[in-house]
Amino acid sequence: MPEILQQLRWQDIVDILVVWFVIYRLFIAIRGSRAVHMIVGLFILMVVSFISQWIQLRTINWILQNFWTIWVLAVVVLFQPELRRTLADVGKHRFFAAFHRMEKATLIEEIVRAAVNMASRKIGALIVFENETKLHNYVEAGVTIDAQVSRELLGSIFNPKSPLHDGAVIIRNGRIAAAGCFLPLTLDQKISQEMGTRHRAALGITEETDAVIVVISEETGSISLAMGGGIIQDLDAISLRRNLQQIFEPQPKESKTDTLLSSQERV
Repeated sequence: MPEILQQLRWQDIVDILVVWFVIYRLFIAIRGSRAVHMIVGLFILMVVSFISQWIQLRTINWILQNFWTIWVLAVVVLFQPELRRTLADVGKHRFFAAFHRMEKATLIEEIVRAAVNMASRKIGALIVFENETKLHNYVEAGVTIDAQVSRELLGSIFNPKSPLHDGAVIIRNGRIAAAGCFLPLTLDQKISQEMGTRHRAALGITEETDAVIVVISEETGSISLAMGGGIIQDLDAISLRRNLQQIFEPQPKESKTDTLLSSQERV
């Protein structure tokens, strides 16, 4: 052991730390997703490979050896969503803060314009922003989209003739992850009977997660914003934009939920 420590260079320490960080970030990215089962499957293949070499199962060993020659490509294909999410997290580092703020501003503007456009035509919509609490189960139960957010695409998804218009759109890392997602309804008995299914679903998901939801009523064309089990109703373009900016930009000495509901009553 002392000999190993004497041969250890500072480059080796950096090398180990970088590998550890990458493995850790990948673990965080795949936690709670179907990728965990894929990793278990790869681990089983590794065990079978060792066993086949030990008891000299030549055919199985040949097949597995050829598989490992393309394992890098297989990992990229199998874990494409998780790798993309990990790279997106790296892009959120403070070093790239200026670019991140520009992307956030563009995203908010597209959401505001889409909401106002749909509200004017009384097209119901449910737009969910994923935050720290991951919404893997809801994304996987919906229809995968993985597209850039645009008012045109949101308008197409929530068009009454679209098969996806009844569900919610979930935005993850600034992109539309899935559409046609169904959310749990709130169980709060104090909710006004005038609130429809979309508003109840928005409140339901905010009671379980830290998601932020924009709701457009199909009956009245009003725009609402839900977060932390509370909701603001009857927003216009200016107030919707202002609230979204307050939520997704750092707020000193004041929680985002309190900022959102500072001048409104909790439902």
